[in-house]
Amino acid sequence: MYDYLIVGAGLYGAVFAQEAKRAGKSVLVIDKRPHIAGNVYTEKVEGINVHKYGAHIFHTNNKKVWDYITRFATFNRFTNSPVANYHGELYSLPFNMYTFNRMWGVVTPEEAAAKIEEQRAAHFTAEPKNLEEQAISLVGTHIYQKLVKGYTEKQWGRPCTELPAFIIKRLPVRYTYDNNYFNDPYQGIPVNGYNEIIDKLLDGIEVRTDVDYLANRAAYDALAEKVVYTGTIDSYFDYKCGELEYRSLRFETEVLDTPNYQGVAVVNYTDRETPYTRIIEHKHFAFGQQEKTVITREYPAVWQQGMEAYYPVNNEKNSALYQQYKALADAEPNVIFGGRLAEYKYYDMDKVIEAALSAVEKEFAE
Repeated sequence: MYDYLIVGAGLYGAVFAQEAKRAGKSVLVIDKRPHIAGNVYTEKVEGINVHKYGAHIFHTNNKKVWDYITRFATFNRFTNSPVANYHGELYSLPFNMYTFNRMWGVVTPEEAAAKIEEQRAAHFTAEPKNLEEQAISLVGTHIYQKLVKGYTEKQWGRPCTELPAFIIKRLPVRYTYDNNYFNDPYQGIPVNGYNEIIDKLLDGIEVRTDVDYLANRAAYDALAEKVVYTGTIDSYFDYKCGELEYRSLRFETEVLDTPNYQGVAVVNYTDRETPYTRIIEHKHFAFGQQEKTVITREYPAVWQQGMEAYYPVNNEKNSALYQQYKALADAEPNVIFGGRLAEYKYYDMDKVIEAALSAVEKEFAE
């Protein structure tokens, strides 16, 4: 009999497993995929660490989390500086002075601020009814039309006029020539890929892959005193309150016989007509000099049962439904629900680690 059965070998499950082992507990980790590491899984192709499930750039303002994760890997100095492609026009992301110069020819922060304010004032809505009104109220029409609208509609699979305003609480506007997408003081990518971190977190712990926990729940529950569950919370309860909505993704990856395809790790395609949301060129995450390159086109997909769920759709309807499942989860004896899918939260990687460490602290303080 194990002390803990951990369902999911991603970041949350691996951190919990590591800390449980350190506390002297016996642990079994299972995962339905044929590999560990969840969505941060990387695989070597042509000597390049390919982010199999989309770009993962680690960033945090939490020194405790940074100190924790860097115990398990050396990180490079990668800075996220994506480019937006709108029908062949290239813009810097986040919105900064390079963006404004390209869009309007302005040179000074004062000129840029005046241009944005002029557009905001013409369309300002005190109580935006949808995402479109909210975005225009924040950044004006030009930035919205070229850099927000098409990308957002592809990502969420519906028009911005049908998306709730609260999805975009703020759109960062910088009146500097700073191309760093994140404001966090700690940022980078593991030199040897994320697998190294998960391998070290799970070192000495029994792991079984290709295991469908929900198909054999009774048998697996019988193996441990407690369960840590990181899958979708509605599937755990057999959708008894109804299905939560998720967004899924589809990836097309190919090797190209060229050393440099786009010159940057991430290019967002912000027009509505291009079917994919972005192209990732993986070698640029690690300043690679390989003779070939590997690119991935990322397509948003409507989630259906049986597909991978990548992130929750946090609108009012789903949030209310999640609260019903949360009540069931709170009443479930000997089960800890954690991570993006089990907590129905859009967690960045650092927040997943933070949540896992917090759960560990609570669990082993008792």
